Amino acid sequence: MPRPSEIEEKRKLLQPIVARAFAELGYRRATTAEIARRCGVRENILYRIWPDKKAMFVASIAHVYEQAADAWRQILADPNGTGGAALRLLKYEADHYGEAGLHRIIFAGLSETDDPDIRDALQKLFTRFHRFIKAQVRAHRDEFWGAGAPDDAISAWAIVGLGNVADIGRELGLLSPRARKRMLAEAGRLMLDGRGR
Repeated sequence: MPRPSEIEEKRKLLQPIVARAFAELGYRRATTAEIARRCGVRENILYRIWPDKKAMFVASIAHVYEQAADAWRQILADPNGTGGAALRLLKYEADHYGEAGLHRIIFAGLSETDDPDIRDALQKLFTRFHRFIKAQVRAHRDEFWGAGAPDDAISAWAIVGLGNVADIGRELGLLSPRARKRMLAEAGRLMLDGRGR
């Protein structure tokens, strides 16, 4: 059996592939044989990294947040970024939200919430999204709004919900790419600071 550091390296290498398999196939249809095939390894290699399929799926739920957070950190670290941090993030999400398709992992997980491990992973995911967005809302309002702003926590949940509506609109063909972009930009701005444009 490989040393723990080798396992961790292999996990980092394979996690995006595993997540993509769950995003494309869902939890029930993604077999470990298919995941292994996509990863280019035998199934026993996957079982050295994760104890079972559910652990692979739970790790993929966490991966959804990590992918978003990595992109957000890059945007926030960009010395050439213009405007406040929250507005830069909102513009990025309006332009790119859902492109990776990882939201489908969340949808698949929602049908498995009777499993306490999957439910816990989803709760952690949404809590992390909420916490991050709430901090951005608070910082933006401190800089641009002042007293009398709506509750930051409620506004952050509304922004999380807006993202979920965009995902539903994409999956069901209810919103064109242009309409999704406008909705995220305008409704997101409204929730952020009371101005739709």
